[in-house]
Order: sequence, then C-alpha cells, then structure tokens
Amino acid sequence: MNGVIPVQKLKSLIKNRAIRSSTPLRKDQFQPASLDLRIGKKAYRIRSSFLPQKGSVREKLKDLFMYEIDLSKNGILEKGNIYLIPLMEELNLPDDIRGRTNPKSTTGRLDIFTRVITDYSHRFEDIDYGYKGELYLEVVTRSFTIKVEPGQCLNQLRLFRGDERLSDMELKSIYDKYSLLYNDSGKPSKGKDVKISDGLFMSINLKGNHHGIIGYKAKKNSSVVDIGRTGFYDEADYWEPIHTPRNDFLILEPEEFYIFSSKERVRVPIEYAAEMVEFDAGSGELRTHYAGFFDSGFGYGAKGEIKGTTAVLEVRPHDVPFRIEDSQTFFKIKYERMIEPPETYYGMNIGSSYYNQELALSKQFKRK
Repeated sequence: MNGVIPVQKLKSLIKNRAIRSSTPLRKDQFQPASLDLRIGKKAYRIRSSFLPQKGSVREKLKDLFMYEIDLSKNGILEKGNIYLIPLMEELNLPDDIRGRTNPKSTTGRLDIFTRVITDYSHRFEDIDYGYKGELYLEVVTRSFTIKVEPGQCLNQLRLFRGDERLSDMELKSIYDKYSLLYNDSGKPSKGKDVKISDGLFMSINLKGNHHGIIGYKAKKNSSVVDIGRTGFYDEADYWEPIHTPRNDFLILEPEEFYIFSSKERVRVPIEYAAEMVEFDAGSGELRTHYAGFFDSGFGYGAKGEIKGTTAVLEVRPHDVPFRIEDSQTFFKIKYERMIEPPETYYGMNIGSSYYNQELALSKQFKRK
C-alpha cells in the first residue's frame, strides 16, 4: 500500500539500516507517523543559506564557512545568525521510499526557523526517493538566542511510499465518517463551516480564552532560552500577551513574531496523518506556521474519545503591517493516508507535549 510509513515500519527500516546512526536511537524519538532527528556535536556558522543542487552539502560548506562551534561545550546559537548542523541520523533509503521534514512544535513556537538540506537537492525539507547520505539542519533562531546540546531534537522526519495524498472526495468521505473539526461548543462543524479544497480549511481565533488572552508577541532582547529546560521560564520575561481586541481585528507588525490558536478544534484519526500548510501564497504577506506535522491520534485519541484539539499558529508578517480578524481563513490541514495504522497514537504515553492543548507557549515556559 501507498502512504505514510508508521512507527512500526520505521523501526523495521532502522533494523535494516535504511535509517542509521553511530549513536543508537532513543525510544523518545519515535512518534506515531514520524521520527525525531537529533543534532550532532558540531554547528557551522555560515554566511548564507544555500541549496547544493549539483554538489554535496560539504562541498558548498567550504565556500560559506565562517567558524565552528562545539555544541557539547558551548551550544549557544545567537539570534539572527545562520548555522548548519549535521544530524546524527543518516539515510540509506530503498528506491521506493522518500521523505519530508518539518520543525517540531517546540521549535516553531520558539521562532526557530529550521529546514533540512540533503546532497544534490534543489529543495529544502524534501528527501528524494532512495536518498543515501547525511542530513544537515539549517537553523536560524529569529526571536531568542538559544542554548542547545548534542542529541536534542529540533525537527522530525516523515517517510512515504508512493502517493499519500487524498482527493477532495476522499477527504469529504473521511470528514463525514469522523467529524474532523469541532467548534468551541464541542459540536462537529457542518455545512458551510466546512471548506475542502486540496485540504481542510481552518481559521484564526481572536476571541480569546477565559483570561481574555488571544495570543502572544515575542519580546526583543530577552535572555537565552535553554532548549533542555521544561516549565522553567516566566512567560512575562519573553512574551507580551495579546488580549481580545475591541474592534474584532488586529494589525500585526512586520517581522514581529506572534503565537495564536485556531478557531476550530482538529482531529486526526488513527489511520491518517496530517500536515499544516499555507492555503494560498497570495492571501497575505505573512508566514502562518513553522511546524506542520500532526501525528495520528492528534485531537482524536485511540477511538475518537477526544473532541478535537486546537492548532497553534506561529505567525510572522513580512514587509507591511497586516490586518487580521476573528474567523479569518488562515491555513489548511492536508490529510495523508497511512500504509497501516501505527502501533501508538499521539498522547499515548509517548511524551506528547501538546496533547489536548489550548493556546500554549513552548514547553520551556511555566504553565499557568
């Protein structure tokens, strides 16, 4: 069958050395429909981003190299600088398997821009059928200076055999069966509230929670954030809360970073995985998300016992101020068929940090 390769098949690929590392993989790297990738011991400060296209990454690195950082001794990545970090995992994929990578949720919520580069590639994040070689992670931290250590995970890998995409008709059938979106009242979204076109459209929530907070804006010139800490930092030192607007709209400032949540609550049944994508590049001068993967069971549970979970949006406007309003269409979810149901699901005692979440900052900050 074609589709996303589930966790049990990922383990088989590791056993067969299609995914390999000189440092054994950890149990906590495995997600239902993806594999967390670990940063290595060295980071290279480079002058610019690049794609190798007709050469290897290491060949291009020679022209752009500025200096080297030993992450085991001084893993400080300065805000605004571009770093290239070889990952611990390497690939030796069969000819019928390809991959795609994405930042992890925590990475996106900290405004850390990451993307994988592979040898001879002309695209970021996409890994060709049968790719054999090293994986490199480009890292640019936009809002905060961060501290990292070898073995930490900033991004994740999803592997595919064949075509995982669903037609609009298939997605509508799945929606009718599972009720993929729920509203704030805990009822399934129906009729005109459901828009399907090469994915499932979703909108932004500017009505807020019981504290009247609808989002957060990153402060400038904050202290270092240690990626390895959990529930440690006070949000007031790094974030400005955004409250429900009086006029039902907000104007976002260019090149500022914001955290918002979706209006709808989304569900990903066990037999599927999903990815958040931009719905229209011409719909506005802003980036609506960094991290995109939704694993099987997100907002769904084992047997549909969860009535959806909000999606968190990482928003950065470009060039000009941009006006947004409540329920404005902001992104869409593309569902993907699994080759077979995974043996685990999101939230099943596998360290799922944002299980059944509401509007939430990354796990490094204290929860109220």
